[in-house]
Amino acid sequence: MPLPSQQRKYTYTDYLTWPEDESCEIIDGVPYMQAAPSWQHQSITGELYRQISNYFVNKPCRAFAAPFDLCLAEYNETDDEISNVVQPDVVVVCDESKLRKTGYFGVPTLIIETTSPATSRRDRVSKFNMYEKAGVKEYWIVDPEGKFVNVFILQQNKRYGRPETYTDENKMQIATFPDLIIDLNTVFANL
Repeated sequence: MPLPSQQRKYTYTDYLTWPEDESCEIIDGVPYMQAAPSWQHQSITGELYRQISNYFVNKPCRAFAAPFDLCLAEYNETDDEISNVVQPDVVVVCDESKLRKTGYFGVPTLIIETTSPATSRRDRVSKFNMYEKAGVKEYWIVDPEGKFVNVFILQQNKRYGRPETYTDENKMQIATFPDLIIDLNTVFANL
């Protein structure tokens, strides 16, 4: 991947030209390289994906795990002009008509990011603001080290409210899918 220019706004078109073996995201037109996740990150994300994906068998929504491109358009951007291309750890989509090319072009219902020291700031600030602005109904930030999950729900004022916090001792009910219960003891069990 070429070194990014400070003055240039990168898009989905640029993203498609970068080597497939290099994991990266674009947030507000700025590319970010991603390091390989830790085994703890993969264990947590894998278990969350398993529980959520199993719930959606024979239901209209679907869960996807990274690597999976989520393309969030701003204003009237065409697919090629999109300047926000991210790879959430787990994403739930309920409008299959927006599945195309390398992922999903639209606003998902639920996004889960498992933080690491390298991504914590981006997950808690840049992505938080981007997901809120886009209208993602539910956003989770999972902290492997502290073994807790912060859940943000989009309010009527189009802002995320105070987070609900769950620990490894909890079973949590999903706000957007009330009959889906996640066992966090199982999620954090192997750490």
